[in-house]
Amino acid sequence: MSKRLFLSPPHMGGNEQKYINEVFESNYIAPLGAFVNKFEQSIRDYTGSKNALAVTCGTAAIHLALRILGVGKGDDVLASTFTFIGSVSPILYQGANPVFIDSDKESWNIDPVLLETYLKTCEKKPKALILTHLYGQVADIEKITAICKAYDVYLIEDAAESLGATYNGKHSGTFGDFGVYSFNGNKILTTSGGGMLVSANEAWIKKAMFYSTAAKEPYLHYEHTEYGYNYRMSNVLAAIGVGQMEVIEDRVDKKREIFAWYKEELKDLNVEFMPELANSRGNRWLTTLLFKEGTDIDKIIQVLETANCESRPLWKPMHMQPLFGGCKTQLNGISEDMFSRGLCLPSGTEMTREDVQYISSIIKENI
Repeated sequence: MSKRLFLSPPHMGGNEQKYINEVFESNYIAPLGAFVNKFEQSIRDYTGSKNALAVTCGTAAIHLALRILGVGKGDDVLASTFTFIGSVSPILYQGANPVFIDSDKESWNIDPVLLETYLKTCEKKPKALILTHLYGQVADIEKITAICKAYDVYLIEDAAESLGATYNGKHSGTFGDFGVYSFNGNKILTTSGGGMLVSANEAWIKKAMFYSTAAKEPYLHYEHTEYGYNYRMSNVLAAIGVGQMEVIEDRVDKKREIFAWYKEELKDLNVEFMPELANSRGNRWLTTLLFKEGTDIDKIIQVLETANCESRPLWKPMHMQPLFGGCKTQLNGISEDMFSRGLCLPSGTEMTREDVQYISSIIKENI
């Protein structure tokens, strides 16, 4: 195949260039401007969140959330072990200690039973939980929310991969104290780079805005009593985001269709596709699956690469990363098993049924 089939490439909706032109005509290129406000409003309207703050990336949003919640040096912060490092590196920014919780088989996300077991038995109460909704699939969020409330632990939802996913009709990112979305280049929607912090707590979002704009006090000159960050999204990127939000439901529908195509094409193989909890709708950001034990995942990746198709292993659990050696954990072996035999397949929203058939045929020939 001559064209490259990427995991999840950008897909513009049609109005992005028009809105960028409006930004250039207004000359509001730098942070702040009409499209930053419009982008934040579009997220509030779509997700039902009361407050939203557009920032440079999802990791920055998580960092702001931890800062607002008072997480500091020596505090313990619970986190999904089966995730991308950007979900947990802000814990280190704050001088806190990650505590990694393993996955369940029903959702591949944090196991509520393991979470509660840790909270029942730990000697030091964690300050917060950063829960990742993995690959666009909602975790068992109502149980997890109830556990966090029972043990007085703040909940930050890392919904970076799950914009458009719902549980009982409610959007991922809106159950916890904070929610975080990402608009990185490979997400279901992209602004090339960017993120959003949401919360029902207006005072917290106002404080996050303060920190994200260098913690400048309200004077004409630059006055500072606290340190902050340059974390605000630019008006140019927000203009892209406004255009992207116009097609969010189309993108979710197409991602889910691609997943269904793969499931049909590979139904005769001994593979397990990522599950979806009852009463939930995942956005199927990436189609992911597990092969039987002993399958040479590296071989499949290599033959797909030779055919100009990008694929990738599932996330390597954080507790297996050298950076986090010695961290506290509550494990059951599930994330390690999934890492050893899992694969992410090309899932771009401009793919055709023929593209999926082509990729599937390569897998069937080489398994």
